[in-house]
Amino acid sequence: MRTIGILGALLLAAPALAQSASDPFADGPRGAKVHSSGFVCPAKIGNFERDAAGENDVQTGADICSYAALDGVYGTIVLTPLSGSYDAKTSLAPDFIEQEGTGGKEIAQGTIMLGAKSAPLAVFTRTYRTARAEELDYRILFAGAQLKNWAVEATVEYADPRDAASERDFLNAVYAAAAKEIGQ
Repeated sequence: MRTIGILGALLLAAPALAQSASDPFADGPRGAKVHSSGFVCPAKIGNFERDAAGENDVQTGADICSYAALDGVYGTIVLTPLSGSYDAKTSLAPDFIEQEGTGGKEIAQGTIMLGAKSAPLAVFTRTYRTARAEELDYRILFAGAQLKNWAVEATVEYADPRDAASERDFLNAVYAAAAKEIGQ
């Protein structure tokens, strides 16, 4: 009977033991989450409010901060440690395949300069149109850049032209903060 009690306790504790022993985020000032890379996921970025922060992929070590704004506008930031060089197009390829598989149409791709004007950062981007309704194009933009030994990838789901300014503000804020904070 005692063996069953110990075994039962171990089985109940197994999910807790399977979780990561260390959270990649620490609490920061004003509700911010500070990532082990030094990147700060603030409680708000413009009109986006953070709704989650945590591990994204245990195998790659990727961690995520998720944000949402009114009207179904979403932004995510994925931070992945690197042991070599980074190719955004290759890294984001599974997301591109998923978009194309669900009917998304690629409408733009290129490298844009984001972040602080004094030290702009070259960021690869690709945008898909996912739907159209009335006067709005629903889009998803994927962005990626390497900062020191970290890949910083951002995704923004938005309606164009209504949310175009929010999309630009989110990307600029993410990459300006990444350039300033990662590795500090």
